[in-house]
This record gives sequence, structure tokens and C-alpha cells, in this order.
Amino acid sequence: MERSLKNVLVVSFGFLLLFTAYGGLQSLQSSLYSEEGLGVTALSTLYGGVLLSSMFLPPLLIKKFGCKWTIVISMCCYVAFSLGNFYASWYTLIPTSILLGLGAAPLWSAQCTYLTIMGNTQAKKVGKVGRDVVNQYFGIFFLIFQSSGVWGNLISSLVFGQTPTQEAIPEEQLLSCGASDCLMAAASTNSTQRPSQTLIYTLLGIYTGSGVLAVLLIATFLEPIKDAQQESGGEKKLPFWSTLLSTLRLLRDKRLCLLGLLPLYSGFEQAFLAGDYTRSYATCALGIQFVGYVMICFSATNSLCSVLYGRLSQHTGRIALYALGAATHLSCIIALLLWKPHPHQLAVFFMFSGLWGVADAVWQTQNNVLYGVLFEKNKEAAFANYRLWEALGFVIAFGYSTFLCVNIKLYILLGVLSLTMLAYGAVEYLEAKNLARPAASEQTEPAEGAEAETAM
Repeated sequence: MERSLKNVLVVSFGFLLLFTAYGGLQSLQSSLYSEEGLGVTALSTLYGGVLLSSMFLPPLLIKKFGCKWTIVISMCCYVAFSLGNFYASWYTLIPTSILLGLGAAPLWSAQCTYLTIMGNTQAKKVGKVGRDVVNQYFGIFFLIFQSSGVWGNLISSLVFGQTPTQEAIPEEQLLSCGASDCLMAAASTNSTQRPSQTLIYTLLGIYTGSGVLAVLLIATFLEPIKDAQQESGGEKKLPFWSTLLSTLRLLRDKRLCLLGLLPLYSGFEQAFLAGDYTRSYATCALGIQFVGYVMICFSATNSLCSVLYGRLSQHTGRIALYALGAATHLSCIIALLLWKPHPHQLAVFFMFSGLWGVADAVWQTQNNVLYGVLFEKNKEAAFANYRLWEALGFVIAFGYSTFLCVNIKLYILLGVLSLTMLAYGAVEYLEAKNLARPAASEQTEPAEGAEAETAM
């Protein structure tokens, strides 16, 4: 096995183990800790931490410790969040949520930077286009990474499935499920009753162990890597504050300002699935024991489509994939506004989560590749900006989750999706113009040379 592929697989399986734990916990927060809105408040606080760390920490930590050790340190913050859930209260969940948030932006920026450098290095060795190899590596990563949702949610469903059978959900409650759910997140219903404390501890023990294994895998087997620009001395050592604020300085780029809506929408749609679809659709109409199974369907389609898109993009280009993602989410949002969830329609719950995964795979794979390709010289700052905007989407969506009706949230999602695709179209137009200019100048130069020779 070639060295670069081995490192890609180590990163992928490290993230698989880490997010098997975190993904399962995130899906359950709004249902498990519904009293006084603790669950969604913890998630909102978590992504507030991501927002703050995205502004400053990633470029600083990556330059100080390198990609490998930045990933290791950040993963420890995720393990702390799992430990905080053992005694879930405002005094444990909120601080550990902030800690996880501070580690999340450096984690993802280091991962994206590592794969981009590895892909470009490998492309130079074998004589391929760097963009294609990077795309392929991100496809492999997300194929493995997105399956973490399958394992994390399967574990939670199997553990909570040992709960004694609950009574049938009354029809009166079903009327308030779905888009018509205007009960605040603090409202506790029969279907959101917590499983026994023993089962919760069992689940948290499994999740914590998975996180610890992730840290050990990366620390032991991942090879450190340096950017070619750094190795050649092409990058000057920047002052402390200059490095710290490089994330914000990159916002001067018009393309980055427009592209900010892509990760912003990604945060909105993931927050809706994790906070609202799991609670107002799955938990409300089926019960908390079905949340894991429904989310498995999302993770499975997301994982398979991630690797598929990595290959398809070489033939179709990214525009066709973005159009597919937008059309799929648009259809789902409209259907969710009209659908009245009922336990007898079990297959429909899985269909929606599966289609959501088909579209989400577009944002997860293509957004990362797009940022890596357009901002190759400022990768760390660009990916930090990506996490900043995505975190802002999460913060806003989880923030209003406790007081807006689900139908209003869906209309907001619809509006943000529309603006996002308009902004993305504008970036593609700008890129097409930039590519056309060098081609035009190359054509005029030979013509001018020929005229000069004639004159002589």
C-alpha cells in the first residue's frame, strides 16, 4: 500500500472512531436532555465555541504543532464531552461543550489541510491533476467517516432498545408532530422519556472508549506532514498576531465572502436533522429508541454517496453535483412541510433521512474540495473560515430551535438554500471569467509577436 493512501486511511479510521461516539451523542442530545432545553442549548454553546475557535485557533495550532498533533489535541476535547455526559447538568455539559467547540475547528482544519497536502504531493509524484487526487482522497475519507453515523446510532438503538416496551403514542400527540410542532424544546412528552440511568452509562462508556481509541490510533500511526511551500522556505514566518488573524484577513477575498453561504447552509441543514428531525418527527411519532435507526439510514446513504461523488465529479464537474444536492434538499423541505408523521408510515421516516444524506454528501465532499482548490495558498485560513461559517449556521439553528415552530424553521432553511445557490453560481461565474483571461492573453501574445517579425 502506498504511503499517502495509508495515511488517508489512518485519518479516516481515527475520525470514524471519534465520531462514532460524538455523532451518536449529538443525535440524542435534543431528545435525551429535553428538560429546560439543556440538550439544544449545549449544542448551540458547542458550536458557539467552534465559531470562536474558527477565527483564531486553526492556523496558529497547525503552524505550532503540525497537522498530526493538532488532530490529537483536538480529539481529546471530544473525549472530554463524552465524559461530561456521565453527569449531565448545566455545570458539566456547557463547559465540556465549549471545550469541544474550541477543539472542533482546529480538528477539521488540520484534517482538510492534511488531505489537501497529501493529495497534491501524491499528484506530483504520479503526474496527475492535483484537484482530482484531492477529490479522490476526500471521497475515501468521507466514505469511511460518514459510516460513523451508522455505528454510533446502531449502538445507541441497540442499547436503548433494551428499554421496556412503551405504550402506544396517543393520536393527540401525533397531531403536534412534524412541521406543526410548536411545543418548545423544554416540553417533555411521553415519547421523550429518558431510558434508565444504567443504559445511559453503558452507552456513554462505549462512546468514551471509542474516542480514546481514536486518539491512540492517530498518535501512534499517522505520519507528520509538511507543506511543500514550508519545506522549500517559500513561506515566511509570520508574526504571532498576523498568523492569528489570517482567518479574518482572508475574508477580503470576494469569492470567500460569497462561498461563506455554503458552509452556513451546511450548518443549518445538519442542525435541523440532528435537533429537529430527530425530535419533532422521529422521537415524537416513533419514540427515542428509533432515533438511531433513522439516523443510520442518513449515515449509510451519506457514506456511499461521498465516495460516489468523488469519482463522478471527475466526469460531471462540481456544478452538476451541487445542482443535485440543492434539488434533493428543496424537495425534502417542501415534503416535510406537508407531511403528517404517523407510526404506520415507518418507511417514510427512513426515506427522508436517506434523501437528506444524499444531498448532505454533496456539501460535505464538494465544499471541502472547492475550498482546497480555490484557496490552495491559504489552506489553513480557508478551512478555518469554512468551519467558522458552518459553526455560525449551527449556532443560529440550534439557538432558535427552542422557540420557533418547525414549519418556520423549514421556511428559513428554504430561504438560506436559495441564497446559497445564487452565491455559488456567482463564484462559478467569477472563476470562469478568471480562467478566460489568461487564455485570451496567451492568444494575443503570439499574434503580437508575428506582427513584430513582419515589421522587421
